[in-house]
Amino acid sequence: MEINSVALGAVQQELALAGFSPEDEKRLKELEAFRITPTKELPPVEFLFRFHDRPCFARGELTGLSGKAKSGKTFVCSILMALCFRSEVLSLQRIEPTRLHVMWYDTEQSDESTKDILCQRICQMTGIQQDQFPSEQFDVYNVRQKPVNERLPSLEVAVRYRKPDLVILDGLRDLVSDINDGVIAQNVMERLMHLASEYHCAIVCVLHQNKSIEDHNPRGWIGTELKHKAFEMYECAKSSERIFTWAQTDTRKYDIPEGLSFGVDDDGIPYRCTEKQLLEAQFEAQRKMVAKLEKSGGRPNKPYGDLNPKYAHKEGRKHVFDVKLLFTDIMTPGQPYQEDVLKTEIYSKTNAIKDKIHDEILRQAVNEKVIMQSKNPFGKKEYLLPMPEPIQQDLPF
Repeated sequence: MEINSVALGAVQQELALAGFSPEDEKRLKELEAFRITPTKELPPVEFLFRFHDRPCFARGELTGLSGKAKSGKTFVCSILMALCFRSEVLSLQRIEPTRLHVMWYDTEQSDESTKDILCQRICQMTGIQQDQFPSEQFDVYNVRQKPVNERLPSLEVAVRYRKPDLVILDGLRDLVSDINDGVIAQNVMERLMHLASEYHCAIVCVLHQNKSIEDHNPRGWIGTELKHKAFEMYECAKSSERIFTWAQTDTRKYDIPEGLSFGVDDDGIPYRCTEKQLLEAQFEAQRKMVAKLEKSGGRPNKPYGDLNPKYAHKEGRKHVFDVKLLFTDIMTPGQPYQEDVLKTEIYSKTNAIKDKIHDEILRQAVNEKVIMQSKNPFGKKEYLLPMPEPIQQDLPF
């Protein structure tokens, strides 16, 4: 809405009387372009992907991806990059019908590692032959050898020239010489936000979490700034040697309550992992941890784990398990279960870690006639939850 000359003159006179300089007047006039009103028309947020039917990875915004060392962050980046060329990868879908232009800006790995992931993993996941690699749509840069102070300016020039839809910045920490310098961290994040907004691209910033097992915050002041400025935050975690989980932790728009569990095959290609496979992997990892501690003469801090109070309580120094409730929840009456399957389910329900505890629970259930034990034709133990007895009803005579 334009201000007529009379009104403009009155406003200028009022500002002059209030001690505002011509420079102040200029700033106030410019500020009007940033005014938000209920009737102001704004373009809708555009998203690149859909995760469990929820839009994610917004254009013009930063997305944070964090995790401990070797927790699967680069695997997730590979999934996102492959998704730019395929309509669906695992449980993620690309929203736009056409291929996306992606830029991978690797600051951490060696040239050989970057090329190996590109050739042996990403090309395999996309189905693209190496001799037909679409360099006009996929920019891969390894800048580990560039000086720290040149990495961000080079990224800005590359984005300005190539205009990608998705930028994978792996990793954010290597754009600064000191991750705990608040001034530098704020400046870097401001420049990345401006870059994403001006060129309408989604920038995924990969950053390690703090080293403490309990601390899941992104590392350093740069991590704090990322968490404050990012449109979304995601976290990667390692569940076992070759199984990982990936989930959203923060968002400004669409909550994605369900995460993604994925395994990695012998060729290094991610695949969708079932809940059963995840539980078995977690169970096996816990067993190995306990066995390793016992072999070295140590003892786990919580041999029972953080027990589920639904199935266990403590009487003095002894833990008591409600085996009838436990196996009723685990087993289908009349269906045989092998011992290894039941132990995985016992771990899942009770959180008891040690294999010895699982044996004791099974023994208790058999002794109390909650379940029946037998052996199948191959000599393996099997357990059965009896069918419930029919309810007797008095017949009218």
